[in-house]
Amino acid sequence: MKLLKWCLLVMVLATAAAALFLRPVSFLNQALYARECLSGVRGGWVTVSGRRMHYIEEGPKDGPAVVLVHGLGGRAEDWLGLARYLAKAGYRVVMPDLFGFGRSDRPVEFSYSVSDQAEAVAGFMDALGLKQVDLGGWSMGGWIVQLLASRHPERVSKLLIFDSVGLYAPPDWNTALFTPNSADQLNELDALLMPSPPRLPEFLVRDILRVSDGRAWVVKRAVASMLTGKDTTDAMLPALRMPVLLEWGEADRITPLPLGEKMHALIPGSRLEVTKGCGHLAPDQCAKQMGPGVVAFVNGR
Repeated sequence: MKLLKWCLLVMVLATAAAALFLRPVSFLNQALYARECLSGVRGGWVTVSGRRMHYIEEGPKDGPAVVLVHGLGGRAEDWLGLARYLAKAGYRVVMPDLFGFGRSDRPVEFSYSVSDQAEAVAGFMDALGLKQVDLGGWSMGGWIVQLLASRHPERVSKLLIFDSVGLYAPPDWNTALFTPNSADQLNELDALLMPSPPRLPEFLVRDILRVSDGRAWVVKRAVASMLTGKDTTDAMLPALRMPVLLEWGEADRITPLPLGEKMHALIPGSRLEVTKGCGHLAPDQCAKQMGPGVVAFVNGR
């Protein structure tokens, strides 16, 4: 019997090792989802315009709601580091997967424009019965929440914008890197996203590129829509009247700090906080530095 147990254990470990090597992205995702369950992060689904949208949430169910919207190629889990600070402060932090990303539906007929994603987020709030929230967005998600706050100001009590696009400012880097098809392109993208990117093992790079290829059509459609310059927010921002916090990584190369400074100048009474040594992934990689300031802002301080 002892030999049988050892054989079963060896088989389980061998299967896990094979899964990690052959499909490391899926393996790591499943490990992350398991950690979410163990740490009290709740998951769910709602229907928006006939399509399923996945979300996770953390914090007390009856707490004031904070909705956080991820960026291009991202997912709800990107916010977990920052969400913990808000959850500990008593907020119900709700993080949707935008259509086309994470575990939400990926409809072929959807535009994936920031404009349509903004209406989808409004529909998501309706589906959860959230009439008014503190609303935050990161990168493309920042553009989405700017549009939602401009169109539906009564639904946003405070607005949080993290390392965001939205202004008319054509990028000076190759946007095709968002759909990398080689290790070199992935390295270039990582260097844009963070100041000191880690060196990834070859088997993980290979699987990241496989996953990227599968969703490239969604990313390309979203990028093409943004590059048209339609729905830019330069003229909308001066009309915002809710309190606005701008959080920026000082070393951001995707949305450089001058963009944050320009947004700050355009939005009456806004607050700009800059985190030194952090790049475009600051809300994730620098959550420890950003967290206390974000909590103070939503607390009205």
